[in-house]
Amino acid sequence: MRVTLNGHMSTFLISDKGNQSELISSIRQEVVVAGRQTLGIVVDTDDDVEDCWDRIKQELSREKVQTPLTPSQNGTIIPEQTFQPRVGIWLMPDNGSKGELEDFVAKMIPGNDPVWPLSRGYINQINAGDRKFPVDKTQKAELYSWLAARKEPSRMGAAVGAGDLDVNGYPCKEFLAWLIQLFG
Repeated sequence: MRVTLNGHMSTFLISDKGNQSELISSIRQEVVVAGRQTLGIVVDTDDDVEDCWDRIKQELSREKVQTPLTPSQNGTIIPEQTFQPRVGIWLMPDNGSKGELEDFVAKMIPGNDPVWPLSRGYINQINAGDRKFPVDKTQKAELYSWLAARKEPSRMGAAVGAGDLDVNGYPCKEFLAWLIQLFG
């Protein structure tokens, strides 16, 4: 992918590892790729930020990458070390809260969006016994309900491209600042 970060064209590869466990188990092999200068890791923390962070630290330490004890609030960047690339870690949604990409995206829905309260209301009106998702996935269900009303239903990327999501506020600015610091 080629993007302009901080006025400079940057090229990087995005590799979807499928889920948190697969991503974390691939870290060791990604750190040792010959010639790699930078490795960015973006991972859903799901239910346990501390456990996710500890597992990432453990994998990095196996390749002698020294990580801080706790993640940085603004995204972690570990400077290049001997024979290792610079490593950046962003814990979705905001480097401190449990959650996932959908929680990040829900924060991008404009405050005056007329469909968002309707989507939330629809999900919240479903009887608990009839819900097929756990309580901690309620916001994810609300987001997908909202996405169903978009021009290209259920596609977060399409909602960004269509201008349905606010990419100029929190949390996008913080994520972009991390990307610029890491790859720019």
